[in-house]
Amino acid sequence: MKCPFCGHAEDKVVDSRVGRDGEFIRRRRECERCQRRYTTYEYIEDVLPMVVKRDGRREPFDRQKLRNSILKACEKRSVGIQAVDDVVADLESRLHDRAEKEISSVQLGEMVMSYLQRLDQVAYVRFASVYRQFKDISQFMDEVKGLIKGKGPKPKAKS
Repeated sequence: MKCPFCGHAEDKVVDSRVGRDGEFIRRRRECERCQRRYTTYEYIEDVLPMVVKRDGRREPFDRQKLRNSILKACEKRSVGIQAVDDVVADLESRLHDRAEKEISSVQLGEMVMSYLQRLDQVAYVRFASVYRQFKDISQFMDEVKGLIKGKGPKPKAKS
C-alpha cells in the first residue's frame, strides 16, 4: 500500500474492522516513513454482468451510475436515500444471482421501473420518460393513465 501523503510503500496495519454486514474490511494504516495514518477499505471484487446498450455497446455494470439515475428520478420527492440504496443493493443482488454474463439495458431499465413504481409513482414516470424516450406527450399521457387505472407500466411498443 502506498502512503497517500509521502508515497512510501511500507506501512503497518494499526486496526482492522469488518464493515456493514461483512461487505468490506476497514483498515487503519500508519506509514513507516512519515508516521501519518490513513484508512483503506477492502471490498470483494464483484463479477457483475456487462450491460448491453441499445446501440450494441457493452459496458461494465456501474452501481454508482444506476444509483445516480434513480436518485435523479426521485429528486424533490419524499424518497429517502436509504430507500434508493436498498433498491440499488437489491438490484445488484439480483444481477449477482443471474447465470448470464450480460444483461440488456432494456431489461435493467424494466427492473428499475418495477421498483420505482412501488416506491414512488412520480419517480417512476420521470425514469420512464427518459428510459422509454417518449416521442410525444400522448405516449407520456398513456403511461400516466395506466398508472392511474392501476394497470402498471405498459410494455414498450416495438418500433
